[in-house]
Amino acid sequence: MQSALLLAVRHGGRMERGSRRRSEPEEDKGRMKRTIIKDWKTRLSYFLQNSSNPNKRKSKKAGKHRNYFRPSPEEAQLWSEAFDELLANKYGLAAFRAFLKSEFCEENIEFWLACEDFKKTKSPQKLTSKAKKIYNDFIEKEAPKEINIDFQTKNMIAQNIQGPTHTCFSAAQKRVYSLMENNSYPRFLESEFYQELCRKTPISRAAQGT
Repeated sequence: MQSALLLAVRHGGRMERGSRRRSEPEEDKGRMKRTIIKDWKTRLSYFLQNSSNPNKRKSKKAGKHRNYFRPSPEEAQLWSEAFDELLANKYGLAAFRAFLKSEFCEENIEFWLACEDFKKTKSPQKLTSKAKKIYNDFIEKEAPKEINIDFQTKNMIAQNIQGPTHTCFSAAQKRVYSLMENNSYPRFLESEFYQELCRKTPISRAAQGT
C-alpha cells in the first residue's frame, strides 16, 4: 500500500515538473514578444519626436516636440492596403522606420526621405549641396549609409550631380522604393509590432460601467 502511494506521489511530481517545462517555453516567447514591442516603441518614440526630414535642423527652442497619438486599429489596418498609405501617415512612417532599424536596413527609408526633401528644394545652391550630401551619405562606395543599387546607376548619379537637377536620384529612389515595397513592407505587416497596433484593446468591466 505504501509503495503504491509513493509511486503515485512520484508520478504526480513528474507530471507537475513536465507541465512546468512545457509552460516555460510559452512564457519565454511571451517575454520575447514584450521585449521586441518595447524596443520598437522606444525607437518609434525617437522617430516621432525627430523630424522625418533627415536634413532638417532640430529646433533650438525647448518644448517644441509634437505629440502624435497612437492610431486606432482601423487606421493602422489601412496601412496594409498600400505602401503609400503607410508612408503618407506620420505615425505609420515612424513605425516603419523603427521596424527597418530593427532589421538594420534603415538606410533605405532615410535615402528615400532625403530624395523627397531634395525634390522640394528650390534654391540652386541648396540643390547642389544637398546632392553632394546625398551622394556622400548613400551612393558612393563605402558610404556610411550605402544603399544597394547597381554600378551603372551609381555612375549615372555621379555624372548627374555635376550639374544637379531634381531628377538626379530618381532611378535610385525608384529602385529603393521597390525594394522596400516588395521586401520590407510585407515583413512589417507581419511583425508583432504592427499586429499589436491593429489589435483592439479589450474594454475592462470598470470602463464599461462608466
